[in-house]
Amino acid sequence: MFRLRFTTLVEAPLTVAFDVARACGRSSTTPLHEVESVRPHSDVHVSRPRTGRGRLTSTRRFTPTAEGTVVDERIDGASGLPGPLGLVADRVLRRRLERSVRADLAGYVAAAEARARDVVQVVGAALVDGDRVLVAQRSGGPYAGLWEFPGGKVEPGESQLAALVRECAEELGVVVEAGAFLGEVPLDGVVGGGPRGASTMRVWAARIASGEPVAHEHAALRWVTADELDDVDWIAADRPLIPAVRALLTHP
Repeated sequence: MFRLRFTTLVEAPLTVAFDVARACGRSSTTPLHEVESVRPHSDVHVSRPRTGRGRLTSTRRFTPTAEGTVVDERIDGASGLPGPLGLVADRVLRRRLERSVRADLAGYVAAAEARARDVVQVVGAALVDGDRVLVAQRSGGPYAGLWEFPGGKVEPGESQLAALVRECAEELGVVVEAGAFLGEVPLDGVVGGGPRGASTMRVWAARIASGEPVAHEHAALRWVTADELDDVDWIAADRPLIPAVRALLTHP
């Protein structure tokens, strides 16, 4: 029996990294079929060679980071042959799989990063001051009256952190400094509408470097503590980030 591990950074949102990986398929010496899929976080494929003895299991996990999406793939395999013959067969199978996976990774990364250019990316800021975080109330549209973290769309050619600074300056009139990356939320489906993979939101912790926040584009602003986060009437897109923000306020 053997195990292979591959870790790849893809400069693409979580949903893009996941969807393109599924479209590209798995690198394998035998056909694989999917037995588990939790979009956009993980999937599992298995293969049983024609002899009925051997088996391959490929497990991939997708983790959002400040730089993009980290894709971890683990391949567990065995030829199923007994004794010394099995050891030799395992070594041969391992080498063939390793070459195949490494050869396909470059193509996968290029395809995912090309697809990412068509995705609408939104950035948000959890502006922290001691044990409290700033939240903003929507002033119009279908989400009027609900609360969110300040932020907005990334413009073409703009970096995500540059967009974060610009959006806070426009919406709040403050200069901010970004801190730790808190997470990513797909904005498709029930969260934000639109087709799958069309948009995503990535949120950072941040602090106000200068200025006092003013609601230039929102109905109101308020500071809330960790204990008050559950009392806020959040928009759906921001709810998945509440645990990370609570941890940030509780254990700065």
